[in-house]
Amino acid sequence: MFEINLKSRKSIFEQIVDGFKELIVSGVLKPGDRIPSVRDLSSQLTVNPNTIQKAYRQLDQEGWIYSASGLGSYVAERPEVTPDEGKLAELTVQITSIAKQMEYLGLSREDVLKRVAEAIGERRDSDD
Repeated sequence: MFEINLKSRKSIFEQIVDGFKELIVSGVLKPGDRIPSVRDLSSQLTVNPNTIQKAYRQLDQEGWIYSASGLGSYVAERPEVTPDEGKLAELTVQITSIAKQMEYLGLSREDVLKRVAEAIGERRDSDD
């Protein structure tokens, strides 16, 4: 699944939410896949069950997962969404920072763009 970094500036709750989002976006978890129960994930990550429940509630509210009473929680179908401009701005800042770091390490702009295109292509290839 994913690991929790206790030294991270992100809260455990945020790490769990982001971890699931990454697994879903990368195609590791697909629509209809069952995710671990609160109790199971709490045990795996050694995290308080209330924190797991809070993360699941957030993911459910955002449409990433859904719960079936008595059956568990599952990855939701990807809905048609309107991009969140605030989140897009935040991600753009992160992309800019990463691109600058890659250039600092000696990559040309073309190499940076090529790596981004390859990363997107790999994800898209796994979607097929």
